Amino acid sequence: MKGKNYPLYETTIFENFRVMVENVAKKYPGRTAISYKKDPHDTQTVDVTYAEARDCIRNLGTELISLGCTDKKVGLIGETSYNWICSYFALMSVGAIVVPLDKDLPLDELVGILNYAECEYLVYSASIEEKIMQIGDSVPTLKTYICKGEPGTNQALKVSELVQKGKEKFENGDNSYYDYEIDPDRLATIVFTSGTTGKGKGVMLSQTNIVSDMTQGMYNFAITSKTMSVLPPHHTYCSTVVFVGHYSQGCTIFINSGLKYFLNEIKEQKPEHLVLVPLFVETMYKKLWSTAQKTGKANTLKSMIKVSNFLRKIGIDLRRVFFKSILANFGGELEMIISGGASINQDIIDTFEAIGITILNGYGITECSPLVSCNRNKYQKKGSVGTPIIGEKVKIKDPDENGEGEICVKGPNVMLGYYKDPEATAASFDEEGYFMTGDYGKLDEEGWIYITGRLKNIIILSNGKNVYPEEIEQEVSRIAGVSEVIVYAGETRNQNNKEVIVAEIFPDYEELKLKGIEGMEAINAYFNKEIKRVNSRMAPHKTIRKVKIREEEFKKNTSKKILRFAIDKNIDN
Repeated sequence: MKGKNYPLYETTIFENFRVMVENVAKKYPGRTAISYKKDPHDTQTVDVTYAEARDCIRNLGTELISLGCTDKKVGLIGETSYNWICSYFALMSVGAIVVPLDKDLPLDELVGILNYAECEYLVYSASIEEKIMQIGDSVPTLKTYICKGEPGTNQALKVSELVQKGKEKFENGDNSYYDYEIDPDRLATIVFTSGTTGKGKGVMLSQTNIVSDMTQGMYNFAITSKTMSVLPPHHTYCSTVVFVGHYSQGCTIFINSGLKYFLNEIKEQKPEHLVLVPLFVETMYKKLWSTAQKTGKANTLKSMIKVSNFLRKIGIDLRRVFFKSILANFGGELEMIISGGASINQDIIDTFEAIGITILNGYGITECSPLVSCNRNKYQKKGSVGTPIIGEKVKIKDPDENGEGEICVKGPNVMLGYYKDPEATAASFDEEGYFMTGDYGKLDEEGWIYITGRLKNIIILSNGKNVYPEEIEQEVSRIAGVSEVIVYAGETRNQNNKEVIVAEIFPDYEELKLKGIEGMEAINAYFNKEIKRVNSRMAPHKTIRKVKIREEEFKKNTSKKILRFAIDKNIDN
């Protein structure tokens, strides 16, 4: 790890989305910007250069202006695709207010958001056309449908046709796309959060919010020349960090064909770095060890890691030699994973670092566009989510005796407010204008951020003690055979019982089977024994008193975060 004087990396400065698209097309016209497959079972890819993408975005933007999209709210829904990215960039470049939507939303929730946002246009993927056509007259403001693929209905316009019409207009002298004056400080997008503790809100972001987050945030990373887009596009972690952050730097973005193709396409496409949430990293980690166990090489791998770590301490790095066969399972070129969205176990970070893949743990929240902080390529602190991005102030509100309190953020990346909710907006900022994140944590003497837990998740015991469930979950997740775990205060119908801390576990049944543990009785006995070991390392008020075993994984949102509010906390069950 390098010291605090570790230099910033070069980045690209741009004022708005249109400037971003133009700059990178001029700098890298022939470089592949977006790569994707028409058929996930084929190895053939479609490679679009930065110059070609610029032309598509400009032509589409020209026609969108002609359609009257400027200053109008436009829903954008579907899986990640070349047309999703082009539509997003074009809409932002012509002054539309983009409302990114989760393609997996139930119809009634989708209709509710479209009505609440007063969307007049909807750009959608052909894969969800059946759902879209059920909207009918339930959204009175919605007047124009635009399909990003081949629509089966005559009601919808086609993106490809709009691009062609815009091209003809531009070639005939229509310069409206470049003439439109972008106000980077006005409302540009409304992002509806999928809260894990209840109903989400509409976060209002400007282009300044998003652009500053990336121009000031990307100084922290030395990104490689190729990445793979895996995350859902409606989430700011993908639309800002993966699309804006990487596109602006001239990085080739390969679009993953779907979750079931994730591991195969890493091996095939050979990305040099990835942007993921912990669930994907954990999947890769489990794949690594399950393969080692199945081939009888788990103990050998552990020994090699110890030898490699020792050699690195004396300046000899042989990781790419020692672990060549393991790295080949991840394409052989993977150097770095930027992980955010939730905490990640330090054991996982250390294991990947030991075999030659650096994991940079970061912190973000939609209201901050989303990046707040991150560790750096060669400057990291264990347990920390890194240092704040340039131009951002972070403070701890009302710290306790341990220096822990609510993490508060102030900077140009912080949202304009919550859509149609001035009360919630006012309540989310303190008297100094800092956004109160709702996350608890602390800062060290060098300004590194450490997250303790989420304010809404804190368990307040009858004796007044505060328990952060995330802290206990990290410990439990280190137990072999734990796939997912949530810790909470158990509720009982028996009023004579005291409140107890519960660890509800969804086991990795396959891993347990390899260990010879089968049947619920044996599984319960195993985890109760392991939880006693965890308890021995915890303070008395953090002791787990009840272990519940699940047969099915926890319900999650599309960002792969567990929905805590959907958990049945009755311990009598």
